Amino acid sequence: IQKRWRGYYVRKYIHNYYALKKYLEAISVNNEIVRNELQEYAEMKENEDKRKDLEKKEKEKKYQARKMHYLLSTEQIAGIYNSPFRKSPDPMELLLRKSKPLSHRWQQIKSPFAYELHDWPTCRRPPTFSTAQPLPPIGRQKPQGPFRDTAEVLRQRYKPLEPTLRVAASINSPLEKAREEMKKEEWRNRIHDNEFLPFSLYHKNEKYDPSIHRSGKYGQETYGIKHFREVQPEKWVADK
Repeated sequence: IQKRWRGYYVRKYIHNYYALKKYLEAISVNNEIVRNELQEYAEMKENEDKRKDLEKKEKEKKYQARKMHYLLSTEQIAGIYNSPFRKSPDPMELLLRKSKPLSHRWQQIKSPFAYELHDWPTCRRPPTFSTAQPLPPIGRQKPQGPFRDTAEVLRQRYKPLEPTLRVAASINSPLEKAREEMKKEEWRNRIHDNEFLPFSLYHKNEKYDPSIHRSGKYGQETYGIKHFREVQPEKWVADK
């Protein structure tokens, strides 16, 4: 009786058969939608990969055309892609006509400090340059022939610089140097050292220095001071 009752109770109130059936139908519909979306995504991805492959092949073909631009036909000689036995030129010939020749690339010399410069913009660590000494020469046997000793050659090559007296001495003589120093000192010093004190009694007892134009041996000019016009009565025609 209890078994029958528990089965009835579970089917009636706990496990709803119709709700479970509806849930399973919704899951099947959702699965179908997801499957369709995945199919569309796979097709889109495949088309994108094909497009990238075509672009890559096209780019490679253009690069080959620029690289083999010297095979282009001329007015005198037909190229290998423009055979006279063809009715129309090869597509590569048309591509060669459109493309420009590949320019020469200068060989880039790799810097020995390239591996250390990657931290410079961020300043995470100070730059460290290699200060290791060069390796000594390998002890080889002396080659046959009139060659000098290796140690002597290296000694001559790495000997310190010994400049001559003309190179070591200055181009200017001591007299010229002294004259230059005097010119610099005259240019640096002030013109006069008289202090300008307008609001003090510094200049009260100081004698006035007349100007050069006013202090001549013929005396001071009277024009503009005593009278403005010279008067000569003996030359007058009349008394007035």
